[in-house]
Amino acid sequence: MNARSILLLVFAAILFSGMSPAWAAPQGTGLPLPRFVHLRAGEVNMRTGPGVQYPVEWVYRRQNLPLEVIAEHRTWRKVRDWQGTQGWMHQSMLGGRRTFVVTGAVRTLRDEADARSTPMARAEPGVVGRLMECPKDSGWCKVEIDEFTGWLRRVDFWGAHANELVE
Repeated sequence: MNARSILLLVFAAILFSGMSPAWAAPQGTGLPLPRFVHLRAGEVNMRTGPGVQYPVEWVYRRQNLPLEVIAEHRTWRKVRDWQGTQGWMHQSMLGGRRTFVVTGAVRTLRDEADARSTPMARAEPGVVGRLMECPKDSGWCKVEIDEFTGWLRRVDFWGAHANELVE
């Protein structure tokens, strides 16, 4: 038996045994799941499965929109948006910067992490900003919306888990 035949037999044995060779195994980042990311581009396709062979279900046209990564398959990330829509996006379209989206009603950005502190600005539902800091076990996060930097209650936006520490 020559080397090529042996190699083919080994490969066939691996395939039929249900094992995957190391180079064919699904690869993930090893980062914790779920986690938040943002859209890097102004137009990103959400697909029904992890690959270009799957149909595009949604097209996002909102750069910096936060998404929650809930699964990984090689270079594809299964994500959920702030309205609960789920699908797959290529990792190159996602970045690690923390952002948020205002939810519910018009929200007040405050000077300090206190409901009695000075109001700095009001943010409409759907406004996207940068998440700067969320102390662990605090009901407030420091955020940036355009030229305003201040504090929002965690319940006023989507983009951080309940007791998550964001530094």
